[in-house]
Amino acid sequence: MRTPAEMPRLKGFRFPREIIAYAVWAYHRFALSTADVEDLLAERGVIVSRETVRKWVNRFGPHFARCIKRDRPAASDKWHLDEVVVPINGAKQWLWRAVDANGDVLDILVQPRRNAKAAKRFFKRLIARFGKPRVVVTDKLRSYITPIRALAHQADHRAHKGLNNRIEGSHRPTRKREKLMGRFKSPRQAQRFLATHDQINVVFRARRYRLSAISYRHARAEAFDLWKGYAAEMTA
Repeated sequence: MRTPAEMPRLKGFRFPREIIAYAVWAYHRFALSTADVEDLLAERGVIVSRETVRKWVNRFGPHFARCIKRDRPAASDKWHLDEVVVPINGAKQWLWRAVDANGDVLDILVQPRRNAKAAKRFFKRLIARFGKPRVVVTDKLRSYITPIRALAHQADHRAHKGLNNRIEGSHRPTRKREKLMGRFKSPRQAQRFLATHDQINVVFRARRYRLSAISYRHARAEAFDLWKGYAAEMTA
């Protein structure tokens, strides 16, 4: 793997940023473990340990997520909200997720409760970043009613399980990674990983069934160009 001249080596790191960025991309783009990424790099002549890959992912994954959030187009004003249980160390934690009408993840939040207070905390966080929505689609959990009325009373709240299939599908990658990782070890780890993983998926998981082959290749090429630009912004 050759390093482009415009992407100098990070200070204090033995490997160039292109290799680090590739490791972070491979880990989040595919359902791979750090050992799998270690083997991919070894096949390319880059000898690192899985622990090094883990440190790269934890340190630089949030950088890519921040860049994606910064540059992403404005979100749709129609939101889908849902919550799913995530067992961590024998205790129930709840993963709250919001996606827009295009299926792109807006935000996630891991919380220990599934009540009105937790719903308000998550909804308030969304409004602070994206403004008030026009439509909010949820399941029939009554905990959503009071927060939506209090924070976005003009929004059309549609509480119907059958209308929320769009966000139900967004939980599948989480379940796949949860199984691969042998479940999350702590709420903090789950929050850190999923906040990064979901944002990277927004860029690299174009909906192929909606695109022609040529359009999909253009979308993929644009995603790779974005990733290279974000790699160039990495700092030690």
